[in-house]
Amino acid sequence: MGSIIGTFILRIMGWKITGQFPHEKKIIIIGAPHTSNWDFIIAMSAVMSLRLKFKFMMKKQAFFWPFSSFWKYLGGVPIDRSKKNDITIQMSEWFNSQDNAYLGLTPEGTRSKVLGFKKGYLRIAYASKVPVFLVGIDAEKKEVALDRIWPLSNDIKKDNDDIKAYFDKTYRGIRPEFG
Repeated sequence: MGSIIGTFILRIMGWKITGQFPHEKKIIIIGAPHTSNWDFIIAMSAVMSLRLKFKFMMKKQAFFWPFSSFWKYLGGVPIDRSKKNDITIQMSEWFNSQDNAYLGLTPEGTRSKVLGFKKGYLRIAYASKVPVFLVGIDAEKKEVALDRIWPLSNDIKKDNDDIKAYFDKTYRGIRPEFG
C-alpha cells in the first residue's frame, strides 16, 4: 500500500525516480540539496514508492506529541545534536548490530544556506565501514536521482569537499537560493 501512495504522490507532484538502488546490505544514503520542507515529502514518497525500510536522524525537538509516533513509524531516530561524538558512536554501534541497515541523512543538516556539508555522515560511514550512496533532488527535472556509491578516499575533508562540489554541479534544489 505504501508504494502505491508514494508513487501516487510523486505522480501528482510531477516527480519521478531515476537510477537504481544499490544491492548493498548496509549503506548510508545522503540526499541533497536540502533546501525546502518539500524535500522531505518528495524523499519519503520516493522511499515509499521503492519500498525501502530505512532510518533517518532528525533533531529530537521534532519528536513531540502528536508527531513523535509518526516520525518513528517513518523511520525517524531522535538525535540530541548537542552530543556530536555520541551520535557517531551510537550510529556505528547500530550499523554493527544490524544484518541490513539503511540510514538516510541530509549532509547540510539544515534547509538554510550552508557553505559546506557537515562531516557526520562520513564519520559514521568510516566508523561503520559502510558505503555512502548519493541521492539528488533535482527540481529542474523534477527527479529523485538514485545516483551512485561514492568512492571514499580515507580523507574525510577531501571526500566531503568532493561530494559537496559534485552535488553543487549536478543538482538544483527546490529553493536554490538556500543550496
